[in-house]
Amino acid sequence: MNRLADAPAATWRAIALVLTDIDDTLTCNGRLPAAAYQAMERLDRAGLAVVPVTGRPAGWCDLIAREWPVAGVIGENGAFYFCRDGDRRGMIRRFWKPPDERQADRRRLDHVRDRILADIPGAAVAADQFCRVTDLAIDIAEDVAPLDAGAIDRVLACFAAAGARAKLSSIHVNGWFGAYDKLAMARIFAAERLALDIEADRDQVAFIGDSPNDAPLFGYFPNSVGVAGIAAFGARLASRPTWVSQGGGGAGFVELAEALLAAR
Repeated sequence: MNRLADAPAATWRAIALVLTDIDDTLTCNGRLPAAAYQAMERLDRAGLAVVPVTGRPAGWCDLIAREWPVAGVIGENGAFYFCRDGDRRGMIRRFWKPPDERQADRRRLDHVRDRILADIPGAAVAADQFCRVTDLAIDIAEDVAPLDAGAIDRVLACFAAAGARAKLSSIHVNGWFGAYDKLAMARIFAAERLALDIEADRDQVAFIGDSPNDAPLFGYFPNSVGVAGIAAFGARLASRPTWVSQGGGGAGFVELAEALLAAR
């Protein structure tokens, strides 16, 4: 990984879309700092589409799409995107799966939940689970004492044994049934809402994240950035970002925003 400060300005001049994780990428210690929010607003005013790509739940994503200076939001690790409906009132909600399949998945995930809670001391259902639609989030560091590596591996194994996909973030293990992830839904959002083919125009996209569930995007986009905390995940990263910021969390996002704005 190379220092973000060393990236040539030409790297950022063609960027039209900024994809960003939220937890520990925009936030610091669980809070969204004013500087990170202002950076999103400045990018939006400069004509860049800012799209959070997060493991956070549908309930949170509805608020983000409505009230933040963003073009839309991809949530629950790629299960859907939400965005404002142009000049009309209301929201566009685009899900990967239809309602009946989501209901069947929920019943299967309830069994996985019961197994994890019975077998892994210290694991807990995430506090935001009540406003999730498609996945199961197990808290491994947000509102519980951090689980050790062995316990995290057992949580991941429980999802795998049930045939579910699972991704590790800095605070949760998220599991779901379905052949999607953050990158898959980012492709759909870009095509349907921005008329951008990210297969052909990867150089027009910047992505910034902090943890293993961001690896598909780190590996796919040449202009990918990890905030400073990415180093803590070491071997758990299937793909590494091209650049790494000096600051962690929201400070790293501000570094990227400053580079993008300076290049323009």
